[in-house]
Amino acid sequence: MVLSNDKEFKNALAGLSAGRQRQIAAQFVQRVFSLSGDVRVKAALDVARRADISDAELTVVSAAANSARVESFTQCGKETDWMAQAGHFVAKAAVACVKTAAAGENLAWDAAMQTRMARTCQTVADGAGTENREAEEQYRLLEAFLMNP
Repeated sequence: MVLSNDKEFKNALAGLSAGRQRQIAAQFVQRVFSLSGDVRVKAALDVARRADISDAELTVVSAAANSARVESFTQCGKETDWMAQAGHFVAKAAVACVKTAAAGENLAWDAAMQTRMARTCQTVADGAGTENREAEEQYRLLEAFLMNP
């Protein structure tokens, strides 16, 4: 399957089980993890990658990732610090990886959008504007992921 736009991408993600969505979402977040570096985010990614994750583990790492999200939000300040904002979006993406999925919820799509925001903040901070190739990289990751059920 070759993905060329967000509609195809979102539909392919929606067709995955919650566990598989967590696994691919963790790959999306790993691409931008360096913008955060928070150990709670790393723990969430480590757990989300596993196929045998328990509800209890999800609850623990979800609470920790959410704490990282809240703390990162307060670090952004009134004057926008684009790199701090990037870290905040990474933490939000990690929360999407490990939250309990409601029926029909697309965790991987949520994580993908947050990681794109993180990358956009990084490129703005670097003075490169808002153009980046994160969406295309996500398409590539999902294509490879779907080849290995």
